[in-house]
Amino acid sequence: MRLGIKGKQVLGVTSIVGVVVVVLSVLHLSQLARVGLDESRARAELLANAVYHRAREVVNAGADPYQAMRNDPGLRSILESSLYSENVTFAAIADVRNVAVVHQDRSLEGHVLPPGDPLQKLLERRAFAQLLAIYSGQGKNLEFRQPLVLAPSNTEFGSIRIGISTLLIRDQLSLSLRPAVATAFAALAVAVLVATLLAQLLLRPIHVIRSGLTRLGRGEFGVRLDLNQQDEFGELGTFFNAVSEQLSADRSQMAGQVANLELAVQHLEDAVAILNPRGLLLFANPAMRALLPDVAVGASVDDLLPSDHPVRKLAEQTLFNRQSRGPVAIEWGEESEPNERLVMTHAINDPKGDLVGVMLVARNLEYLSQVESTLRYSRKLAALGRLSAGVAHEVKNPLNAMMIHLELLRQQFTSDRPAIGARAELASARGELTRGDIVEPRGAVATAPDVDPSEALQHVDVIAGEIKRLDEVVQGFLKFSRPEDLTLQPVSLGMLFDEIVPIVRPEADRLNVALAVECHDVPDVNGDPGMLRQAFLNLALNACQAMQHGGSLRIHCSAARGRRVAIAFTDSGVGIKPEHLQKIFNLYFTTKEKGSGIGLSMVYRTVQMHDGEIEVQSTPGKGTTFTVLLPQA
Repeated sequence: MRLGIKGKQVLGVTSIVGVVVVVLSVLHLSQLARVGLDESRARAELLANAVYHRAREVVNAGADPYQAMRNDPGLRSILESSLYSENVTFAAIADVRNVAVVHQDRSLEGHVLPPGDPLQKLLERRAFAQLLAIYSGQGKNLEFRQPLVLAPSNTEFGSIRIGISTLLIRDQLSLSLRPAVATAFAALAVAVLVATLLAQLLLRPIHVIRSGLTRLGRGEFGVRLDLNQQDEFGELGTFFNAVSEQLSADRSQMAGQVANLELAVQHLEDAVAILNPRGLLLFANPAMRALLPDVAVGASVDDLLPSDHPVRKLAEQTLFNRQSRGPVAIEWGEESEPNERLVMTHAINDPKGDLVGVMLVARNLEYLSQVESTLRYSRKLAALGRLSAGVAHEVKNPLNAMMIHLELLRQQFTSDRPAIGARAELASARGELTRGDIVEPRGAVATAPDVDPSEALQHVDVIAGEIKRLDEVVQGFLKFSRPEDLTLQPVSLGMLFDEIVPIVRPEADRLNVALAVECHDVPDVNGDPGMLRQAFLNLALNACQAMQHGGSLRIHCSAARGRRVAIAFTDSGVGIKPEHLQKIFNLYFTTKEKGSGIGLSMVYRTVQMHDGEIEVQSTPGKGTTFTVLLPQA
């Protein structure tokens, strides 16, 4: 049960009064217990003296002291009268063996009397200990004992034993305690009444301040308190008014900033929300409201998301550790069609380093995929333009060479027939000549030209070589541009390189290249084994051919960030010039004497088809590193 300040004050005052009353009552009761014990001892001593004097008279007159005391009616009447004494339970005379000689209860005469605790020993203790002895347990009998002696030898022949009951003393104290209990309850009632009135009087300013704070919490502006008191509450009221004015100004400024923030982020594709250090929502843009339909400013993150939701765990970790988290890929959205989103949290700290809030950002990966698809399409268009320009250049050069050598052949065959050659050239330009057509003027006599067979064959060889070169260009273009079907499956890099190394090893041994492969303890990649084998084989062979005078080639595989695997080909060859780094993946670009310029272009295309990346780092004279990043299976 929750107690307010008023209840606590009343309870505190009542408790203090109650403790005081209880302590005083215990002290009073302990004094009454001491008085009761003293009175009981006095009665027992008085009774014992009466029995002692009568026993001396009886014993001095008779020969057998025990029989004389047993037969004396006066002594017996004194013992029996002890029943009317307060707190006395028995009175008896016992011999030295504790056998009852004379007892107020005749049936106990001749029996051994059990020993009791001495009354004098309890009287020597403190008052509180005496009170505990009286009220502890089921009660017990205390004894007052006085010895009997024979005159004139003063020989002890027995003792007078008076029994005192603590139960009787307890009952007597309980009767005396009733007025004290009534007084205690009356004091408590008065204390509660006084404490209530005092709390009502003292807490009135607190109620006024509480009312003002409630109004501030509801968002009211310009709240003021009128506490006309010249004490601490008056100072508190003045301070409250100053804080209220400052809060009003800050809220006005914050409202403007929130409006600007909403204007800035309301058109973002990313879902954005801001939480305060207690996990309460301060702001959410339309994209975030679409993800959380029941979102409302001031709502707790516990109410917005289930306890096992990964976004809630991410936000709670940032609130607890005050460190940014993510990005993490999470399925989030409608249950029927959840979308994969990239979620991250950013801790917002003030200049002192204290946490003032957490910004939650959820980025739609489907939208990013669309953007990336557009970028890839743009890259493909750009690559297609570069490719077309390269193909046009590669095709133009062989055609020019063929035209030149064909013209040389034509001149050799028509060196003695210039008119015919001129008309044939004109007809050829107009497209009127066909294969095998011969145009001769009427009346002209044809003479056989002098043709050098070796020179003609040389021109034919050149034309055939250029045609072959042109065919290679066209075939390379078709191979590069023709779409291929990917057969994606988990591929073990260790097993893949076990197939590649036997092919690369002879070339490496021929060039004195030390080959090292470290790819057996990495995750599998998602790819087409055949295409990856060809791409890695091209990279390995290119690396070996870059070290004509020997060197080392290290192929190293490792897990990379973002669930990817990095395959690095590091050689110690001649390196790549900086001006060539931007062109090495262009189709038909090569720096080799007999290179085709297709290998690295095919590698780049293969990596792109696998949704991967390829990076190049090279230092001329020291070596080159090609790093391929592929997604894990």
